[in-house]
Amino acid sequence: MKGRVLDDALLLLSDADNVGTAVDDLSAGTEIERGGRTVTLSEDVPFGHKVAVESFAVGDEVRKYGEVIGAATRAIGPGEWVHTHNCESTRGRGDRADAGGEAA
Repeated sequence: MKGRVLDDALLLLSDADNVGTAVDDLSAGTEIERGGRTVTLSEDVPFGHKVAVESFAVGDEVRKYGEVIGAATRAIGPGEWVHTHNCESTRGRGDRADAGGEAA
């Protein structure tokens, strides 16, 4: 398997990622160790969804697979569920193309 699973709960696909993917339905209060720090889930997170492993300010890049996949639309704390309520996709966005037709 590529990546690594933290505490049988969260899959990080790249060391550059600032979100991990829940490998099961996770409950609020679940503790996950990452790099000598403990991330505690602040809410339930469904299987396959993203969890912040770092803090985000509005506009900060969200990285998964070692790639930027979106931007925070509000402040997000470690352990929060990252989804459409607090993250906007930046991939495949025609509305973000510059005049030359290339994605920004």
